[in-house]
Amino acid sequence: MSGKSSLLKTWEKFKSLPFGHWLFSKAVCFKAPYFGSMKPYVLDLKAGHCSAMVKNRRSVHNHIGTIHAIAQCNLAELCAGVMVDATVPVKTHRWIPKAMTVHYLAKVDTDVTAIAEIDVPRQWIDKEDLIVPVKLYNTRNELVFTADITMYITEKK
Repeated sequence: MSGKSSLLKTWEKFKSLPFGHWLFSKAVCFKAPYFGSMKPYVLDLKAGHCSAMVKNRRSVHNHIGTIHAIAQCNLAELCAGVMVDATVPVKTHRWIPKAMTVHYLAKVDTDVTAIAEIDVPRQWIDKEDLIVPVKLYNTRNELVFTADITMYITEKK
């Protein structure tokens, strides 16, 4: 399909290769270098869904030895952005993050997995505020963080 984003095309090429998820995750961080500091790992991607994880390691810790609040925000934004990029019709629309509301529900003392999902198919309109819910879970499958990320969707000129 020619309407797919280059990101989704890359995912579909890489996902079945040895180390494909790792290579894709590195490619995302090359395109958006800021995310590279937390070493995210994309687990799954399709229209309307993305999941990614970050390992619990010192480089993402706060002063009490748990995953830093902003690292959680970064993972949520990465997951939402990758999902939106894979979902919004690339030929007719574009997107940019506009706002984020977060809730820290528990300390994150394990690896953490983020899941961003929206319903598809859907009608895309110009100048739309799309709210993308993102949930983060620890390895005990406990919900530890939620975010509602507002993506501003506009038609391409």
